[in-house]
Amino acid sequence: MIKRRISTIFIILLAFLLQTTFFHKLALANVVPNLLLILTVCYSYMRGRTSGELIGLLCGLMLDMMYGSVIGLYAFIFMTIGFLCGYCQKIYFTDNYILPCVLVGLGDLVYGFYYYITEFLVRGKLHFAFYFSHIILPELIYTLVVSVVVFRVLNRFEKYLSTERREEV
Repeated sequence: MIKRRISTIFIILLAFLLQTTFFHKLALANVVPNLLLILTVCYSYMRGRTSGELIGLLCGLMLDMMYGSVIGLYAFIFMTIGFLCGYCQKIYFTDNYILPCVLVGLGDLVYGFYYYITEFLVRGKLHFAFYFSHIILPELIYTLVVSVVVFRVLNRFEKYLSTERREEV
């Protein structure tokens, strides 16, 4: 159990560092994939609502400290996405990549919509079509492509941890 928590924290920190440093060099259409959103969705899909909320809180707070204009905005968005995607844990299939990709896509849409409302709409910037076509949609596509690889790696790592845990017992 401790090994699983430490490895999860390490993966979150690694994803945060990759998202904030390395992937900025690989930006396409001035957007980067949202690795922390992918982790939140994947872990909530594999482990359930509680893990999704906690991982979403951690990922959101890290983004709040780095980029947030208001502390807690990203944390709220990521916790909400983690909680909602955690409902799909009951239909978790290890070899199915369709549902996690759909959840990542929906999560990215929710994230983009929440972010637009709290950062732009409140300030009177009403150009949602421009924001959707230039920010939300390219980020959604880029995040979906990366999520296939990330989910596959996380899924194998979770299988490894669960078999190691069974061997200990």
